[in-house]
Amino acid sequence: MGYSADIVVIGSGIGGLTAAALLQERGFSTITLEKNAVPGGSCSSFKRAGYTFDAGASVFYGFSDNDRYGTLNLHDRIFRKLGIEVPVIPDPVQIHYHLPDAVDIPVYYHKEKFLSGLIERFPREERGIRAFYRELESVHEILSSLPAGSLEDPVHILSVAGDHPSKVFALALKTFRSMGKTARHYVSDKTLLRFFDMEAYSWAVQDALATPLVNAGICLADRHLGGIHYPVGGSGAIPEALCGGIRKFGGKVLFNTEVSEILVTNGKAEGVRLSNGEVITARAVISNATVWDTCNRLLKDTRYRISDDRYHMAPSWFQMFLGVDASIIPDDFNVHHIFVDDWKGYSMPGGTIYLSIPSLLDPTVAPAGKHVFHAFVTDEKNRWKNLQLRKSAYVDAKKAYAATLLKRIEKLLPGLRDAVELDILATPLTHERYLNRYNGTYGAQLFAGQNVLQKPQNRTAVRNLFAAGDSTFPGQGVIAVTYSGVSCASCIARKLGNPLDYL
Repeated sequence: MGYSADIVVIGSGIGGLTAAALLQERGFSTITLEKNAVPGGSCSSFKRAGYTFDAGASVFYGFSDNDRYGTLNLHDRIFRKLGIEVPVIPDPVQIHYHLPDAVDIPVYYHKEKFLSGLIERFPREERGIRAFYRELESVHEILSSLPAGSLEDPVHILSVAGDHPSKVFALALKTFRSMGKTARHYVSDKTLLRFFDMEAYSWAVQDALATPLVNAGICLADRHLGGIHYPVGGSGAIPEALCGGIRKFGGKVLFNTEVSEILVTNGKAEGVRLSNGEVITARAVISNATVWDTCNRLLKDTRYRISDDRYHMAPSWFQMFLGVDASIIPDDFNVHHIFVDDWKGYSMPGGTIYLSIPSLLDPTVAPAGKHVFHAFVTDEKNRWKNLQLRKSAYVDAKKAYAATLLKRIEKLLPGLRDAVELDILATPLTHERYLNRYNGTYGAQLFAGQNVLQKPQNRTAVRNLFAAGDSTFPGQGVIAVTYSGVSCASCIARKLGNPLDYL
């Protein structure tokens, strides 16, 4: 192949694509390498029999048309900078929770409507509920007033601290607090505290005590300000648009191109080796892989290896992609749901069921008279590792597990099993194989009690090797990995002598 570039990006996840697009627009040359035929990783889409399925996320922040939301309005700002348009549809309800103890709460875009419903269920905790969510808003207000940049860029840090000293100090204090401990300062009802655990678990796959207050402030406040949106045509529209931006400014995105090794000489990354043996050289390398895949698979020097327990390894997923008859879905049914039928097992594999029906917002992703139905639960590779892919025992095990989940979901949608016309099932083995993610994990997370700033940043132990994606600060979720991409691009651009303009 014989390519060379200023920056080589391993993987076309949203973090890596964001970094590549911003760097390319700034004048650096980039090559993004993707082992699959489509971009996006966990934020990609795929088509079957007229249905467009989201491989992962379908709840999207960052598309507000109001710039007063600052760093949290990243998607809109990035695409505007690239001169790319991504049409989106607003979703009036982020998530509808169906939980034990008669907790049935839709989270409306309109904050007061949501709070009123929560207070109606927990009337004695009204003061605490309002104080807790106001605390989350205070985090959002600070973050949205600060420009996005790298925490490893001393020029950026000094500039922000000089311009906003009181806000930076207040934010620094909040990094030592968890969402759960903050909630317990305001409320005492055990069921309400479990609801707050689900508010964290819905996106972080950790309870509130293990979730940093700063991360919670981003997600649980911005949904009532910037709001939740869905890209027309499915989640894959976001990575496709980023690829369009990269190409618009002269960059390359190469598909069906797998990286087998990050090339390091004297502690310095100098490029990558492809699975076919070809080499691409670069001034800097960005890995969008998990921290375990980067350090233990792509870096061949054992001095860089990290143990499985260096960070908390988030679980993987079992997913059901279904095409269903539209008649099974009630007219007033919301797009996104979380269902728990037993508090004791909500955080265990399979304990919490996530549901998404994006065709309720965007009919173009399903044939006429049909709906796209995506249901998924946490899972672990160990439950499937003794089964061989595509063999009959593996297929039968997938179908049997899917049947148990569909039976549970029928408590919300009676008759669902009979309405299924297409089913595609994915296990942690699928995630590991397709996404090149160690054990199919959702990513690296902090242990309870760790400061959010202890999350890996963009720099690594190898000079000129940088990281983006959910293994880096701030963590899981599309808007979070987008921030990691902005931060990574900012760090590299400063190092290579042509700093980015703030978004």
